[in-house]
Amino acid sequence: MLKSNLIVDQLSNGLNSIVQKVINQERITEEEGVILYTKAPLALLGTLANTIREQKNGNKTYFNKNIHIEPTNICVFDCKFCSYSRLLSKKSEAWEYTIDEMVEILQKYEGKEITEVHLVGGVHPKMGLHYFIDLIKKIKALRPDIHIKAFTAVELEYMCRKAKVSYKEGLTMLKEAGQGSLPGGGAEIFAKEIRDEICKDKCTSEQWLEIHETAHGVGMPSNATILYGHIEKAKHIIDHMSRLRNLQDKTNGFNTFIPLKYRNGNNQMSHINEVNVVDDMRLYAFARIFMDNFDHLKAYWPMIGKKTTQSLLAFGVDDIDGTIDDTTKIYSMAGVEDQNPTMTTEEIIALIKQVGRTPIERDTLYNTVNEY
Repeated sequence: MLKSNLIVDQLSNGLNSIVQKVINQERITEEEGVILYTKAPLALLGTLANTIREQKNGNKTYFNKNIHIEPTNICVFDCKFCSYSRLLSKKSEAWEYTIDEMVEILQKYEGKEITEVHLVGGVHPKMGLHYFIDLIKKIKALRPDIHIKAFTAVELEYMCRKAKVSYKEGLTMLKEAGQGSLPGGGAEIFAKEIRDEICKDKCTSEQWLEIHETAHGVGMPSNATILYGHIEKAKHIIDHMSRLRNLQDKTNGFNTFIPLKYRNGNNQMSHINEVNVVDDMRLYAFARIFMDNFDHLKAYWPMIGKKTTQSLLAFGVDDIDGTIDDTTKIYSMAGVEDQNPTMTTEEIIALIKQVGRTPIERDTLYNTVNEY
């Protein structure tokens, strides 16, 4: 139960009734969500979120041992917020690995305890469905026990369209090759008026949701994300979360929800200031309250930063991703503080313990591997 009754007593009647619903573990509506998100004191949101976090996961904070392989940053799409991709016509700072080169990256980790390969990159016109099926098969041949989490819905929409197969057919082929789950990227903001401004040319919100629903239907779980802190308003954030919540009601196929902060370095939206840490805390805490059917809320530490990640463990977050090992460039190219995003297992354990939480090494599906 919520301990800060004094705060509740000081609220307006409208906000008080919403908070009481949260305390009673009743679902709040989109309209109530907008009020709570915009009007509630941060301390109250944090208390509510932490209570829910501990009801769901106790004192546990999850991480995994993973690496990222990014096949290319060449991309046919032109997302205004992206600092990472390069169009075919602008190949400076671009890369495109061959299958053998990507297998060599994994070979460097021979004998190391890695449980997941995260495979995401730009949408390259010459890297299609069958190309990636071949890559997945070679990864599984090298490390049969490793979990492959691969391809955003944006990548999948393009590769299925180019291969002239349905989403179900394409996802089934990838699963049979050895892919285990989908990441949550490409969701950005579902509201069309926002999406049209920041990423008009890539897959629609409806396609993103359909691809994840299809993946769940063929037995491939996935993650869900939101890109926040740019031109969106509260109503767009709540609409986005509501669509994800509705799909989770239908499939129960999402492993975790991951808010992703817009970073303004080196992109076409650099004139937009980044939101501050207080805004980060409000967003994460609200997400934990509103996304009532998601078991886990993740702070992706290479994007949000190590210190903020620690703070968020008291604002609803129970997962901080993994060791990464300096293999992702998506946020370092956007100018984040940590340009070499890597933490050892010992460093992650220390980060979690410093704020009084219990570190739990998990696999991709949140089965416990080790408890520290």
